[in-house]
Amino acid sequence: IYIAPANYHLYIEPNKKFGLSTEEPINHSRPSIDITLGSAAFSFKDSVLGIMLSGANKDGAEGLRKIKEQGGITVVQDPEESMVRTMPDAAIKSSETENILSSQKIIEYIIDFK
Repeated sequence: IYIAPANYHLYIEPNKKFGLSTEEPINHSRPSIDITLGSAAFSFKDSVLGIMLSGANKDGAEGLRKIKEQGGITVVQDPEESMVRTMPDAAIKSSETENILSSQKIIEYIIDFK
């Protein structure tokens, strides 16, 4: 697990190394999940599993769409059980994921993932 430091966007470079930047916020966020997920999709193609959980803006929806476009797998927390459903709703709409799961089912999915 890698956590982006506060006020830095976290990129995954094509050489599989991490990069940080202080570019303008995306969707009022820095770090932006869209940047991290989009760069992961570009670098790892169909080897990415992107998971979107509860949140208060649409950041991450575009990145999840890019993962799906590259053949990766997308999972979104069921908006009905999310504390704030804005991010899951945006991710479902943008990525058209079929994997809409409760948080417990997401845990099981990760454990069983191969």
